[in-house]
Amino acid sequence: MTNGQYNAALSLFFVSYAGFEPLTNVLLKRLRPSIFIPAIMVLWGIVMCFMGFVHDFSGLAAARFFLGVAEAGLFPGVNYYLSCWYKRSELGIRAAVFFSAAALAGSFGGLLAAAIALMDGIGGKKGWAWIFILEGLATVLIGGVSYWMVHDFPDEAKFLSDDDRLRVLRRLKADGQSSAEHEEFKMSYFWASVKDWKTWAFAVVYMGCDGALYSFSLFLPTIVQELGYASTQANLLSVPPYAAAAVLTILIGWLADRTKQRGWCNIGVSLIGITGFSMLLGAPTKSTGIKYAGTFLGAMGIYPCVANTISWAANNSEGVYKRGVTLGFVIGWGNLNGIVSSNIYQAKDKPNYRPGHAVVLAYMVVFLLGGSLFTHFMLISENKKRLAGKKDHLIAGKTNSEIELMGDKR
Repeated sequence: MTNGQYNAALSLFFVSYAGFEPLTNVLLKRLRPSIFIPAIMVLWGIVMCFMGFVHDFSGLAAARFFLGVAEAGLFPGVNYYLSCWYKRSELGIRAAVFFSAAALAGSFGGLLAAAIALMDGIGGKKGWAWIFILEGLATVLIGGVSYWMVHDFPDEAKFLSDDDRLRVLRRLKADGQSSAEHEEFKMSYFWASVKDWKTWAFAVVYMGCDGALYSFSLFLPTIVQELGYASTQANLLSVPPYAAAAVLTILIGWLADRTKQRGWCNIGVSLIGITGFSMLLGAPTKSTGIKYAGTFLGAMGIYPCVANTISWAANNSEGVYKRGVTLGFVIGWGNLNGIVSSNIYQAKDKPNYRPGHAVVLAYMVVFLLGGSLFTHFMLISENKKRLAGKKDHLIAGKTNSEIELMGDKR
């Protein structure tokens, strides 16, 4: 395969992945989490297995496209699911723990890939093929078992007694969440999300961290390899930056919950990532220590912002279906930028990859940092209007039930 075909195959995943995400949370609500989440896990595990049997570009391209379709529902679905169980001040740490698993997967994935690659030649298969086959089989098994591990939404969860169910719903209601109420899907919820400036503001912020995330995760082993290490060593040396990012992700999730300042957390952490990619961009060719340190700061500046931005968006979007659609749009738009991420690190730019680092740095400065500043101060302005009574006319003459169903418009 040529470099262009390889990048095209990477990009095809993000086309289907981002395209299906806005729809998945509606399907999650209708099919129930205990059915939807295990089903998509089994499907993408099967697709991953078949990726180990491809022999040409067309086979890889088809597999990557359907992998995106199958995986589209997981990240927005799990975050939406968590937001329907926990109060706003409890969501950040849980979203952070969930997303830190992605950082740890990147960490252990490097170790696992290095080990499985040693199977090269067994059964007439290359080492890379065995990576897809074995990891795909593990995903199918875990997906099947998860049917008995994933519970439904609070108003339908079978493991809760009637008293416990009322207690959970009462906590959500006391937190001002209309997700404590049962809603039937209406297109008005979809359009309410589309017309809300917050949906697009959070989409821009998420674009800043997600575009950087995919660039980093797709090409970190390549970047480390260009520092002078062999392929196996490069996989092993990619582990510590992911581990550091996982720790900071959980710490920021806890801090944001305690302080209720998700905007300032995003702003502060983004500066760490900007510093890291500035080091990668400006370091001389032979300064391997500076570049490797830059990968640490880059990871630590990206991963916490992903989880924090999703919690931030969920906290400021109310209504069961509206929040689901909003998270789908925010995450879908962010993931669409994986198409850019797949094509900015070109072989012709080695060993410094300055154009790629420059694009990631621009994403973090303009969209992540700039978008976080804009959204933070706009939300402060909106809260001041509420406190000053300038939005009281929106709820005048309405019953308590009608006010609750207005969601974040009230």
